[in-house]
Amino acid sequence: MQALSIVYLPHAPASVSVARRHLIRELLASGVSDDTADDAAVIVSELLSNALRHARPLEGEASQVRVAWTRVGDTVEVAVTDGGAVTEPRKGQPALSSLGGRGLGIVETLAQSWGVRRDEHGSTVWALLHAPAAVGVGAGEGLMNDSGTPVQNLLEGTR
Repeated sequence: MQALSIVYLPHAPASVSVARRHLIRELLASGVSDDTADDAAVIVSELLSNALRHARPLEGEASQVRVAWTRVGDTVEVAVTDGGAVTEPRKGQPALSSLGGRGLGIVETLAQSWGVRRDEHGSTVWALLHAPAAVGVGAGEGLMNDSGTPVQNLLEGTR
């Protein structure tokens, strides 16, 4: 199975929650487990927060960043593209009393791998997650009880 989503969002803090909700909804709809969707949302939150804090927006009329995810088989790649920064993203070693600097450490813990791609337009920070299909849920399927009867997910849309 292959799925792809690309979203352009304002270079603004409110974009983090928009990206997170959009990603979770689409990953769950593609059959990814709740745990993997939650991990992907944390990763996107960290990558997007870093882009907003440390990098320029993409070039163009609108001040935007790009958030994308791709699922191929049992792997999901999440990526955030910005207009670049003076320095390259790297995992920090913050002091215990520091208020920040832990984001890429969290990404490293949750992801199989992560890295940075640069081109003439800016930087893309990406992360790969192992994303097997949710138990009992395939792409486009609803939840089923033991007898195979569809069950409505009452929590859907409340994230």
